[in-house]
Order: sequence, then C-alpha cells, then structure tokens
Amino acid sequence: MTNQTPTPEACASCAVHRVSSLKKLGIAVDSWDYVVALAGNPNTGKSTVFNALTGLRQHTGNWPGKTVARAEGGFEFEGARYKLVDLPGTYSLLSNSLDEEIARDFILFAQPDVTVIVVDATRLERNLNLTLQVLEITSRVVVCLNLVDEAQRHGIVVDDRQLARELGVPVVPTSAAYGRGLPELLQAVAEVATGQVAPRPRRLEAEPPSVKPALVDLMAKLEAAFPGLPNPRWVALRLLGGDDAIVRALRTGELELLSDSLRASRAVAG
Repeated sequence: MTNQTPTPEACASCAVHRVSSLKKLGIAVDSWDYVVALAGNPNTGKSTVFNALTGLRQHTGNWPGKTVARAEGGFEFEGARYKLVDLPGTYSLLSNSLDEEIARDFILFAQPDVTVIVVDATRLERNLNLTLQVLEITSRVVVCLNLVDEAQRHGIVVDDRQLARELGVPVVPTSAAYGRGLPELLQAVAEVATGQVAPRPRRLEAEPPSVKPALVDLMAKLEAAFPGLPNPRWVALRLLGGDDAIVRALRTGELELLSDSLRASRAVAG
C-alpha cells in the first residue's frame, strides 16, 4: 500500500468545503445539538472567534442575576447546530472575581460538549495557566492557538503538534481576524463534540500522598450529598484548598442549585 500525501490543492479544497459547511445563525438558536463554551484570557481574540463563527458583532446581555456581560450565538456546521457561549475573559478559574466564578461554574456545572480555549501565541506561557485549570475540570477541550500571525512577526514559532501532544488535546493554529485556521477549528470542535476524537489531557497529581485519604473521603461525601455532581475530585480539591467561593456555595446550598440549574439550562433545546 502506498501512502499518498494530500497536495496543497487538495488541502485547500477541503478547507473551502469546511467553510461552505458553516452557516452563521446569529442569535437565532432556539434548538441545538451541541453546546460549545469559549474561554480565554482577555485580549486573546476570543470575541473575534465568536463573531467569526456566529456572524454577530458584540451582541451581549447579562448573566442571570449578574452584571457581567454574556454573549451567546450559534452556528451550523455539517448539518449539526451548535450553541456558542462566550465566557468572560479571565486569567484563572480560582474564583477570585465574579468573572472567574461565572466561567468556572459554566464549565463545571453546565458541562458543555466542547470548551474552546483561545490562547495568544505571543504570550503562550501566561495563557497556559488558564488552559491547565480548565483541563483539570474537563477533557472535552480544543485549544485555539490564535494570533499566530502576530507571533511570526515577532519571530515566535509555536510547534502546535508538540503542544497538542504535551496537553493531550487538539491544538489548532489560527489568525481569527483574517479567518485563517477557522475551518480546521470547526473540524476539531465537531470531532470532539461527536466523540470522533476523545482528548486525553495530561493532569498533574498535585496533591501530596498525605492528602489523598482526606481527598478520597471528601469525594465520597460529596457524591453522596450531591448525586451526579460533575467532577467531585476537582470540587473536593478546591474545598481542601480553602476556596472561599466553593465553601460558601456548599454552606448556602448554592452548589446543589448551580449543579441542577445549569445542567437543566444545558439540556433545554427549544
């Protein structure tokens, strides 16, 4: 058997096909097949990616009960409908601010089918902090390595294939402002959403051996008190770490309400 490498013309035709398969739905998303969360640091081009896929221009409202702006839109790709939720730009998920709390709660409790993390190729090291935190919560991740054109102008070259191997999730180079890489990003999102690709992120076992018995015990108690709680290990780690927001949510009953309400809103499909 002879392996044939696709010609540039063939690759170009594939990209054209994927672009033609994209239908921007704007805010007309009364039903959907998959939910996609869009996360990232501020100033990474996240809004540019959102607008490019939905056809919207900064159409925002507020999160329920919050003053933080939210943006939702939709697109159709290869016959499937996607609801795209643009999370507040944040550097962390440790809940030191309202933005971080909203992003964390949506990724943890709403359990989107895919979380796209937009990172700045010119400031990759700083952006990976949020990426690693998201990977602790969910494995259904695609990294959008944006602003590669800016990186090249500064003499920075990122090996996206090596980065994908190190993280254990798909990494797609893009220049969203010029539409470059978006067809490949759409394909990666579709493959993770449909289960064709099952990312296996590398996670650090950060807890020392002395903490493990307490972690296992607390996880069992959380699972008994909150059946179906997503990622009880992550919640237990945050509780053991003294995360005030998680502790407060547990004491007030907000943890159970968040889990129930966000999963319910995730399931509503018009």
